[in-house]
Amino acid sequence: AKLTRKLANVLEGDSMDQDVESPVAIHQPKLPKQARDDLPRHISRDRTKRKIQRYVRKDGKCNVHHGNVRETYRYLTDIFTTLVDLKWRFNLLIFVMVYTVTWLFFGMIWWLIAYIRGDMDHIEDPSWTPCVTNLNGFVSAFLFSIETETTIGYGYRVITDKCPEGIILLLIQSVLGSIVNAFMVGCMFVKISQPKKRAETLVFSTHAVISMRDGKLCLMFRVGDLRNSHIVEASIRAKLIKSKQTSEGEFIPLNQTDINVGYYTGDDRLFLVSPLIISHEINQQSPFWEISKAQLPKEELEIVVILEGMVEATGKMLVFTEGFIAT
Repeated sequence: AKLTRKLANVLEGDSMDQDVESPVAIHQPKLPKQARDDLPRHISRDRTKRKIQRYVRKDGKCNVHHGNVRETYRYLTDIFTTLVDLKWRFNLLIFVMVYTVTWLFFGMIWWLIAYIRGDMDHIEDPSWTPCVTNLNGFVSAFLFSIETETTIGYGYRVITDKCPEGIILLLIQSVLGSIVNAFMVGCMFVKISQPKKRAETLVFSTHAVISMRDGKLCLMFRVGDLRNSHIVEASIRAKLIKSKQTSEGEFIPLNQTDINVGYYTGDDRLFLVSPLIISHEINQQSPFWEISKAQLPKEELEIVVILEGMVEATGKMLVFTEGFIAT
């Protein structure tokens, strides 16, 4: 019994010494055996510490900001697209400002015509024929401008036939008012009907995986549509975003390489009534052919997937992007 107790004490002492001398245990993520054999242990920790800059965020928006743009006048050459691309708060502000400025501008001209003709001096004179009846100041001229451009026509302020300059101004304001209405209402309609929110019901898998399929090594991810209304003529394509250096020594940042997801077989044209698995075979034509399993977590690359199609309800073109990074 004494010998047994001594052996137990010796074993406890050895185990305590080993616990004290042993380094802190690092919990590695559970990986398949094939991945653990050739994957260095420090990769997982370094990968989590490094902050990864995405080219395309998970919500589908490109993480690219244009700076130091000198030729800003180019945005004004396509003013319609510029207004549509603005944020809603700026779009609504411009919408209100355009109408307010036009009403004030023509209201000022109506008041000037009445002032120059002397209508302000004969307001209470029944024998005087003014250019616009019941126009007695700038406020009433401003209200008449609103009534004319919006075709309200209350009937209290009326233009007379004794004012040719007023008739010409009425024609000009009516034509310009129609142009302003068409332009601003068109901008609002296009902005409202943009299918950006339709992309919220398109769901991609959180991760893209590499595994064997039909005896071939493939890169795969899944995409599905949550709505019952279909996306007509849906097609998908993928790009590999990775910086490269040419044989001449030129460095090309964010180089885009096409990833074949079934272009030659027609598998890139989708019928999204149920979730589909998109597959890319890693062969000698694949950009991943030269990347080993141990090298993949170290690579600074991103896979960008572009889904295009027509929204069945509105007939608008839908373009949705999704990004995957190497982990």
